[in-house]
Amino acid sequence: MIGLGSLAYRWFGEDDITPAEEAALPEEKEKGLDVREEDEREDEKAKDKPEEERREDEMIPRRKLGKTGFAVSLFSLGGEATVEQADREEEAEAIINRALDKGVNYIDTAPTYGGGGSETNIGRVMEYRRDEVFLATKTGDRTYDGTMRLAEESLKRLRTDHLDLYQLHNVRTESDLEGAFSADGAVKALEELKDQGVIRFTGITGHRDPDILVKGIREYPFDCLLMFFNAGDIHYAPFQEKLLEEAVSREMGIIAMKVTARGRIFRDNGISSMKQALDYVFSFPISTAIVGISNEAEVDENARIAAEFEKLDQSELEEIEALVKPYSQEANYFKHHW
Repeated sequence: MIGLGSLAYRWFGEDDITPAEEAALPEEKEKGLDVREEDEREDEKAKDKPEEERREDEMIPRRKLGKTGFAVSLFSLGGEATVEQADREEEAEAIINRALDKGVNYIDTAPTYGGGGSETNIGRVMEYRRDEVFLATKTGDRTYDGTMRLAEESLKRLRTDHLDLYQLHNVRTESDLEGAFSADGAVKALEELKDQGVIRFTGITGHRDPDILVKGIREYPFDCLLMFFNAGDIHYAPFQEKLLEEAVSREMGIIAMKVTARGRIFRDNGISSMKQALDYVFSFPISTAIVGISNEAEVDENARIAAEFEKLDQSELEEIEALVKPYSQEANYFKHHW
């Protein structure tokens, strides 16, 4: 294990939230951000659920999403896989509803997922369950005009008048940062949208170069970071070293993605279960991990893994990393090709 793998054991207030800690979170009166009001709504809905299902939902851990004042489910829903497919809207809607019923309260998407299909399918559910979700989407345009246009289009597809988190999508190079931070760049649009109340928080995302993202979060006070992170990460250009430590020090909301590298992490003689893949990532100081879902059974499996999670010790982390090492290039696919 290289370098800051031990960061998993140097948490300061980033463990699963206790009731006392949750009550101490900043009170946000805006829709979707008041943790206490959200819990009251969840308690009322829980009364109508079977006892066994209520018990499982209540066990899903939540963690602080940086300084946003929001307590996020440890497992969250990514907007790819079935959810992004426009011709499978009924299946996508069932998956989203199942995730919310199981206690997931964070959904991530982007206008490029399924050519808008992801946002459209999520919007079908947001029309009647918007107040249960911290909703995140992205702009892949580095300009002010392009980002303003994309934001308007996303709002229409998502059937909402506001976004909880709007992120710079797939920041890979110095030129991406230069464009976004220019006088007429995407960050100017983010600030204007925030002033208008259209978005609440800002973020930056990437899965290629951790050093570029370090520079980005040092240059601008983004609220959240969506970053590549799986058990193969440690073997090439690790995101879990300097970038994760920087984000933790800035008290950012940290969202892990590419946990399975779209299935590439699994091998008969390597990582062979979703539990191994998720437990590894959950053992670090992230806020949540987003996962693309193919069917409702996967929602149930991931929710159960999150509910039963116990932090892995150093030797267990190293064992999982060793399993991935022979095929770590595949696990790090997105660093090489996207």
